[in-house]
Amino acid sequence: MITYLDSSAIVKRYVLEEGTLEVQEAYRRALNGEALLAFSAWNVGEVLGVLDKYRRRGWLKEGDYRKARGLFVLETKRLIRLNVLRIVPVRTRLLVRSWRLVEERHVYQADALQVESAKHVRADVFMSGDERLVEIAREEGLNAIFLG
Repeated sequence: MITYLDSSAIVKRYVLEEGTLEVQEAYRRALNGEALLAFSAWNVGEVLGVLDKYRRRGWLKEGDYRKARGLFVLETKRLIRLNVLRIVPVRTRLLVRSWRLVEERHVYQADALQVESAKHVRADVFMSGDERLVEIAREEGLNAIFLG
């Protein structure tokens, strides 16, 4: 089973928010060898940006920011080493496919890339905290879960 996480889902692993428990369970299954996780290389920069934004807005204290950022980087490396995380490269082919979604669904390139990356790895589950993106993912044939 492959669970694809968009940036909003990944952040929920490191910052307590609605949907955190579902993401924690996906990571637990991967760490136990019961499933695989997947996300785009694009997500790494987005997650770092969100954590930085939370720090700048005062939603995360400096120490909590450093802890969340450090855990994200270390855990991502560990999951790759354990071969339970697939990082989907940002490839021209995926970007070109996503342009249809940009025009037809009126979404940002980054969101369209998430859907196409999930389809590329044949994800069994697509997790996101973005309700509109979940709707689009479902319309595109993905089993998408809204994380609130």
